[in-house]
Amino acid sequence: MSKSGLCFEDLSVGMAAESEVVVTESVVQAFADVSGDANPVHLDADYAASTPFKERIAHGMLSAAYISALIGMKLPGPGAIYVSQTLSFRRPVKLGAAVRTRVEVAALDAEKARATLACVCSVDGKSVVEGEAVIMVPRRGA
Repeated sequence: MSKSGLCFEDLSVGMAAESEVVVTESVVQAFADVSGDANPVHLDADYAASTPFKERIAHGMLSAAYISALIGMKLPGPGAIYVSQTLSFRRPVKLGAAVRTRVEVAALDAEKARATLACVCSVDGKSVVEGEAVIMVPRRGA
């Protein structure tokens, strides 16, 4: 892979990449600061204790950001551009959880140089976020 990531011609159905990130207090606070989402379920332990979750949970879009990072940095990597992303939030992510993110090439559109990626974030082997991304991928020599 070059600095510009993989080219469309390098991809094949079934290629996959994974990463794992631990959701810490500082990560949740930084995400709240950057996104402007200061929902107390994410930031206030007393408030969160009164919710069905009974404790603070990470922003759902934080897990989505892990998908974006994996696509933008590993598969296909730098140069890839999002076209669309679907997301289903299955379970909450608690602070301290290790989120494993996986993207896998599910389909390739040679005419448009687009890849469809199946995306899953999981904690302890259980899906917390699932979705599908469509990505524009640079062609070799373009």
